[in-house]
Amino acid sequence: MVGYKSVDDYVKSGMVVGLGTGSTAYFAVERLGQLLESGELEDIVAIPTSVRTKEQAEELGIPLVTLDTHSKLDVAIDGADEVDPDLNLVKGGGGALLREKMVEVCADKFIVIVDESKLTDGLGPGFPVPVEITPFCHEHTLRTVAALPSCEGCKPVLRMGSSSNNQVDGDEIAVTDNGNYIVDLHFEEPIKDAVKMAEEIKATVGVVDHGLFCGMTTAVIIAGADGISVKE
Repeated sequence: MVGYKSVDDYVKSGMVVGLGTGSTAYFAVERLGQLLESGELEDIVAIPTSVRTKEQAEELGIPLVTLDTHSKLDVAIDGADEVDPDLNLVKGGGGALLREKMVEVCADKFIVIVDESKLTDGLGPGFPVPVEITPFCHEHTLRTVAALPSCEGCKPVLRMGSSSNNQVDGDEIAVTDNGNYIVDLHFEEPIKDAVKMAEEIKATVGVVDHGLFCGMTTAVIIAGADGISVKE
């Protein structure tokens, strides 16, 4: 249970903790609630990265704050959709990429929890890169992003239905917690330079943020067939 291990190993009493979003992060939130209820952890406040994580934390009695009052976090814990050998990530399959990045970039330590299927030699082919864009002239922004030199060869797909997955499960355009749209960039070849792509996409007017998390990871806790391992 990498979610449980992340809390057991990295969260101490008195900390400000960032709570990720998704099926793996769910267990980290659950564990934090357990340890607070048992009294093993005290004086914790947490910042959730989505509406659904906020609701889970409230049900578990975890005290919540926001970045408006706590701009510095001791640790943030979240899953990832892909992890490369340099510990760069693709995140945002669940649609919470903007809030995740805003919270996790403020943490002294960012702990990523995954199973070994998420490890890849190169980002891109295994999981589309989500880009959160403004609804205003979204088709223009979609085309502009797809035409960036670093995004060459990508197929941009506007997310439809629920924003919390990248499958088409509805006729309406998917809307994030922030009222924005998501374009998923599909790649057949590994991304040559994830850092450059991150910079080019972020610099595009109309883009709010994207799911490339480069140079942010402190450690990755990996669940594998042979047990749990940690990469730093």
